[in-house]
Amino acid sequence: MGIDIRQATPNDAPEACALLRRSIEEGCAADHGARTDILQAWLSNKTLQNVTTWFSSPSNFAVVAVDGQQLAGMALLTQAGKLALCYVMPGQLQQGIGRAMVQAVEARARSWDIAKLHMHCPASSSGFFERLGYVNAGKDKACFGLECDFLWKQLNAVEVPASKRYCSCSGK
Repeated sequence: MGIDIRQATPNDAPEACALLRRSIEEGCAADHGARTDILQAWLSNKTLQNVTTWFSSPSNFAVVAVDGQQLAGMALLTQAGKLALCYVMPGQLQQGIGRAMVQAVEARARSWDIAKLHMHCPASSSGFFERLGYVNAGKDKACFGLECDFLWKQLNAVEVPASKRYCSCSGK
C-alpha cells in the first residue's frame, strides 16, 4: 500500500497531535535525551486545540502522509516562510515520507511566492534537510531550550549538483 500526501484538515488533528507527540518522545530522544524540562516544553504546545487551530488557519498549509488508514507523517508551513513542523512516525522513517511532505510544502511555498524557507531543526534531523538542499546556518537555542540548527533554503535558486565544485584555486 502506498503513502498518500494530502492537505490536512481539522479532522486530522487528533491523530496528527498523537503523531507529533510520539515522534518527539521517541524519534527525537537523541535530541532531548529524556530531559524532562526540555521534553515537557517541546510537547507543551502539541495539544489537540493547537493542532486544530494550525490546520484551520488560512495562513498555514499543513499536509499529512497517510498510509492506508493511519497517519504516517505531517508537516506545516506558515505564510512567513517557516517550515514549522515536519514529523514522521518513528517506525516509518527512511521510506520517502518526509521527502514527499517537504516537496508538497515547497510547492505550496512557491505558489505563495515565498522565495526562501527557514526552520529550527533538532540536530538528529539536520542531515535529512541538508540532503534536500537546506543550508545549515549554525546552532541556535530556539527549540524549547534545546540547541537546534537553523536551516534555510532558497526556493527559486538553481541547485548545483553536490559532485560539481567550482573553484578558481587550481587555475582550471
